[in-house]
Amino acid sequence: MLNGKKILIAVTGSIAAYKSILLVRLLVKAGAEVKVIMTPAAKNFVSPLVLSTLSNNKVLTDLFEENTWANHVMLGRWADLMLVTPLSCSTLSKMATGQCDNLLMAVYLSAVCPVVVSPAMDEDMWHHASTKRNLALLQSYGNSIIDVEKGELASGLFGEGRMAEPETIIQYITEHFFREKILSGKKVLITAGPTYEAIDPVRFIGNHSSGKMGFALAEVFYMKGASVQLITGPANEQTSFKGIEVTRVNTAEEMYNVCINIYEQTDIAVMSSAVADYSPVHTAKEKIKKSGEELILQLSKTKDILKTLGEIKKPGQLLIGFALETNNERENALQKLHTKKADMIVLNSLNDAEAGFGYDTNKVTVFDAAGNENTLSLASKKIIAGEIVNLIIKKINDL
Repeated sequence: MLNGKKILIAVTGSIAAYKSILLVRLLVKAGAEVKVIMTPAAKNFVSPLVLSTLSNNKVLTDLFEENTWANHVMLGRWADLMLVTPLSCSTLSKMATGQCDNLLMAVYLSAVCPVVVSPAMDEDMWHHASTKRNLALLQSYGNSIIDVEKGELASGLFGEGRMAEPETIIQYITEHFFREKILSGKKVLITAGPTYEAIDPVRFIGNHSSGKMGFALAEVFYMKGASVQLITGPANEQTSFKGIEVTRVNTAEEMYNVCINIYEQTDIAVMSSAVADYSPVHTAKEKIKKSGEELILQLSKTKDILKTLGEIKKPGQLLIGFALETNNERENALQKLHTKKADMIVLNSLNDAEAGFGYDTNKVTVFDAAGNENTLSLASKKIIAGEIVNLIIKKINDL
């Protein structure tokens, strides 16, 4: 999402300036074009040569050196985003009052792009009333503020004021400024992960689903501009974006109820979770002790979420299911597509190496109700998720 974006990094005099080295490297690696400016004090904490080497652009620090006075207007218009990181208490005060005494302030005051700041200071400075007032002023000007983190500080104290990590900053600017709009206004429901059907307080019936595919799909949909609700079973995965609404459940019954409540307001539903087909009729209230050679469990069929959604689907809604097969893969997937009244089915085969449960990679075939078939070669689940979403977008455009 950052490929080709023009990011202007403004580094101020703070011990946290060392983090700008990794930040620039990660931005360049993500495909962004990066330019760096520094306050004179920032040079005491990080070398302009290092940042120049990593950004592939000359680092500017002096307002009057080599005609850089003319550059402050150019830089403020060149960037898609200006990121002041770390933001020191001193520069915060200057930005709040409009004091223009260095190149960074001249660029800031002439910038026409969004401005984001990532503060870094000691805890007492962070909590001072003047700091809070200056931050409020910055926000009133339309600037965005990335929250500080809690941790070890340069003073040796432990508390709030620590600058956000580079990875956090990149996630923030990506989510808030560089989402696409192709699915803007669309509401997407996604299920992910396994379900656990309790036998007793200790044991359960489950499967090996990691939820990685569903989480990858949720992030792709979100970055395409959609509003995303992710319903996940007991998976260890976490989403990178705070804007994705996550509901965690345990059982097939719980997942069914949440999906039914949400589905009516949904434009696109993707059922990628591995829901248990059967659940114990009775759940023991206490741990079942080992006795005898056999333990017989009575199981009952769980509610079929995909089938139910297919039956209540309204015109204009898209319903996508997943089929994990071990034999007769194509035939079983097509049968599921038609009997569940889905619009598309994504076929996973456990016979494909490095695909399916637990892997970071996947290989799938996507069938739709119109008879189209698309095979997606082995790739990371994030890439596969992107290709699946592109097929869904094409389906929407064809409607």
